[in-house]
Amino acid sequence: MIEIPVVNMQGKRVGSETIDPAILGGAVRPQLLKQAIVAYRASQRQGTVRQKTRAEVHGAGRKLYRQKGTGRARMGNIRTPTRRGGGRAFPRRPNDFSMDLPRQMRRLARNSAVLAKLQAGAAVILDELKFDEPKTKKFFAVLQALDATKGCLLALPSNDPAIWRAGRNIPTLDLRAVTQLNAYEVLRRRKLVFVRDAFKSFVASCAASAT
Repeated sequence: MIEIPVVNMQGKRVGSETIDPAILGGAVRPQLLKQAIVAYRASQRQGTVRQKTRAEVHGAGRKLYRQKGTGRARMGNIRTPTRRGGGRAFPRRPNDFSMDLPRQMRRLARNSAVLAKLQAGAAVILDELKFDEPKTKKFFAVLQALDATKGCLLALPSNDPAIWRAGRNIPTLDLRAVTQLNAYEVLRRRKLVFVRDAFKSFVASCAASAT
């Protein structure tokens, strides 16, 4: 069993939670993590670039001047790729770079990334996260107490607009509902922080999928 510390918003330890590594796959799978990260980043590419061929640029198709007798090099029409403003010889076209993984592989990669954080001691559970008003200063104070200002992924039970407004201006913070976690975002930040309710939901879903 892996023990995870539970702390309050002031950074003081108030308890602990345990999790069985078996429900997270039992071991970290580096090859699967690489596959999941490559697929995630490839799917973020837009692939909307589009360049024009010589048939698509503006300009007449006639020969600029006669072939011989001018003393100059021979020249075709104004749309040739060798002239400024001409079309591209090998233009780039829209392309779909997305890569898909089966749901079970994505889930196992996410669990493997979480397990890596747990084994490295880079995960913590926040007993409660509540603000009287959505203030970034108060949110940043919580991150300072958790020693998570250099990079943090905060897993919430659900999308909370008030918490999102309080933390959206912190560049080193990612806010995600626990159902939206993926391997890339878990590994991208130095620290993984679960709100207690989010951790319970995560453990329950992992245990259900493991059976």
